[in-house]
Amino acid sequence: MPQKYKTIEVEIKNRVATVWLNRPEVHNAFNNVMIKELIECFRQLNDLNNVIAVILRGKEKSFCAGADLNWMRNVAKYSYQENFNESRELSECFFTIYTCKKPTIAVAHGVVLGGANGLLAACDLAYCDDNTTFSLSEVKIGIIPACMSPYAIKRIGEYGAKDLMLTGRKIKGKEAEWYRLVNKSVETEKLDEYVDSVISILSTSGPKAVSHCKNLIYNISNVLSLDEVHDFTAKIIAEIRASEEGQEGMAAFLEKRKPKWANE
Repeated sequence: MPQKYKTIEVEIKNRVATVWLNRPEVHNAFNNVMIKELIECFRQLNDLNNVIAVILRGKEKSFCAGADLNWMRNVAKYSYQENFNESRELSECFFTIYTCKKPTIAVAHGVVLGGANGLLAACDLAYCDDNTTFSLSEVKIGIIPACMSPYAIKRIGEYGAKDLMLTGRKIKGKEAEWYRLVNKSVETEKLDEYVDSVISILSTSGPKAVSHCKNLIYNISNVLSLDEVHDFTAKIIAEIRASEEGQEGMAAFLEKRKPKWANE
């Protein structure tokens, strides 16, 4: 990706894109510029055939400290319409990450505060080290975690959300794992190794199959009624079985060899 950004960095290595939140002087707190850049970046990554997965991380000491204080000072002076427009863009950012065609992995350390939990929860998978501090802290300053709530509630459920959102209390990595806010919390020195092992597993799967599987889960979870899923699921599996990747995958299985994409 030749695009240069002000608040994020993108690295592509071994078919994996790492998107770095890059405002370390403020613990990678997000502002309107970062929100716009994340939307643009993830939309571009959707179309890159040489990328099989996307990792979202924070530079230096933290993953993300939530909304930037200077940005919030300005937002506090906005009219209702200006507030709505800014908040709508934040919602769009979370949704763009959530609907990314590639598997997305949040890797957290340091602090994950306020709206940063939306960035993490919108990803398909989330990992942290045991020392990471989480807080859905909006109520502490008299507001609510509105834009990120659909994704956090999907992860931790209604009553977990009531616990963490109503109290705004701080929790560490292992408790975040217990709440299912992250998939796994590990010792700091083992975090990168664990993420690499997940990437290795993902790389053995058909890239298009993974994308279709994400689309399947999205539609079953968010769009279709139980009456509608019969035709949808039958149609999508019929199409994929007849596809080039599906044919190669089934042939490799029957011939007891690795599929072509596993050797790339």
